[in-house]
Amino acid sequence: MLSVYEGFFSGGARIVHTDVVLGLAEGGQSHQVLSIHGEVHREATRQRMEDDACYRSLTAGGVGVTSLGRTAGLVDGTVAANVFSGPELAETARSMAGADVILSLKEQPLALLNQAGLPRRPVVVGLHRSDPENQGPALDELKAAIADGTVVACVCCAESTRAAYEAAGVPGEVLHVIPNGVDLLRFRPDPAARLAFRASLGIPAAAPVIVFAARYATMKNVPLLLRAARAWLAREPEGQVLMCGAGMNAGNPALWADIEIAFGADRHLAERIRLLGVRRDMETVYAGSDVVALTSASGEAAPLCLIEGMMCGAVPVTTDVGDSAEIVRGHGFVTPQDPEAVARAWTAAVAGRAGFAPALAASRERFSRTRMIAAYAALLDGVHNESARVPTLPEPL
Repeated sequence: MLSVYEGFFSGGARIVHTDVVLGLAEGGQSHQVLSIHGEVHREATRQRMEDDACYRSLTAGGVGVTSLGRTAGLVDGTVAANVFSGPELAETARSMAGADVILSLKEQPLALLNQAGLPRRPVVVGLHRSDPENQGPALDELKAAIADGTVVACVCCAESTRAAYEAAGVPGEVLHVIPNGVDLLRFRPDPAARLAFRASLGIPAAAPVIVFAARYATMKNVPLLLRAARAWLAREPEGQVLMCGAGMNAGNPALWADIEIAFGADRHLAERIRLLGVRRDMETVYAGSDVVALTSASGEAAPLCLIEGMMCGAVPVTTDVGDSAEIVRGHGFVTPQDPEAVARAWTAAVAGRAGFAPALAASRERFSRTRMIAAYAALLDGVHNESARVPTLPEPL
């Protein structure tokens, strides 16, 4: 198997896909990864491939990773670079030649995989959003690849993804839903880690803590999160709000501007917002928190932060976007995009945390990484077996 990434940068889709690749490799499949970009600049953060947690996990797990070495200032589907040099295409052809099936992390890498003259291999695309119309030229690349038989299947991480892409003109028969899952050994309630994490930040053991884990992007609706934080912190004198992810750091001037606007005359309340940036120990951050918050306005499908947070014992509070409402049903709260409503839900979640614990514990198998990887393996085995039965044309000279 060959997985093609647009690049290595912070985000749930890359985390899920990387976990799938590692799980399939653990199960005996041979996997390699090709990244179009070797460095990405986005969310006010320079992200080198070699520094990325997913890259490090892959290489530590014995999965080879190579890159075409491009540097991108914008990698979000709004700009699709579809012009590749001879050496880049040659490197791609060499990588593809040794694979039976190609996995594309989202539809953006199809700008490369659709290039003429590359080896003909069945491609399976992982889809991780619920707004295909906002993926720029990538949606057209996906439709073209399906029409010419290059893409034979798409894995949707949520029912909302399947419905959105089918409504956008992608044939329903190629869309398969495999919900996201997480490593339950890593993401679990951990009282000792909770106390140690809080102590490291000087947060009292009994203080209510909200965690917001997201990259700094418009779809995440950071202004709503901050307005809710202002209302909640005004009522919770010991409360703390943690912001994690790419761009959630002191070096992002746009975030500081958002904070100034949201807090206004109550700027002193923002002293209890902690900007933690990209963390590699999110299981500890979630275990140390009471609530995992999501305020997204669009684009989400099956937000990984909600699942990871829940499995660590944090109560989820989310806006109704993608499959979020279904994910948190019986485990937390769904709110309108109103800061007061969000703040009230945070208070109720903190107060009801102990009451939600049994339901969270009972749902763990539903969100298992093992279940997710087994479903991917079955689909990929089917794709491989089907392609082996179809006579292939000679490779292009």
